[in-house]
Amino acid sequence: MTDSTIAGAAPGTVHHGTVLPEWIDNNGHMNVAYYLMAFDKALDDLTDAIGLTRAYRAAHHSGIFVVETHLTYGRELLEGEGYRIATRVLGIDGKRLHLFARMCRAGDGVQSATCEMMILHMDMQARRSAPFPAPILARLIELEQAAPGEVPPEAGRKIGLGQRRVC
Repeated sequence: MTDSTIAGAAPGTVHHGTVLPEWIDNNGHMNVAYYLMAFDKALDDLTDAIGLTRAYRAAHHSGIFVVETHLTYGRELLEGEGYRIATRVLGIDGKRLHLFARMCRAGDGVQSATCEMMILHMDMQARRSAPFPAPILARLIELEQAAPGEVPPEAGRKIGLGQRRVC
């Protein structure tokens, strides 16, 4: 991904960060747990951009729960490297949000990882799923319609070994 592919991206759909020293594992690259944390920070940016801010959630007793996450890894990230995460809405219904995010090295745009998430909007008092508020739903639909054409090849993947057995 280059800057030109994210130019004009909706506010809150692109997150920037840098790999911190404490994120480095025994292999000398970014540890798996910090990839998810970086994607979570990108999700925070997106929720703020659509109006689902911390203040809104507190005032309306609402929130979101991530109920499923799929991560894929491409090229490693090293200490001090910058990255950017572009997030797009793949689908939205009354209560559910399907997101896909792509992390690329800032220096050369090479894909480092992807993250696919299924999210539920929640009534935090009842601790049950609830419909998105109309203005937030409208903004998410707008983001879905603005997303570029095809579904990314990493989206919807499953993990497994198939029928192969080792005895």
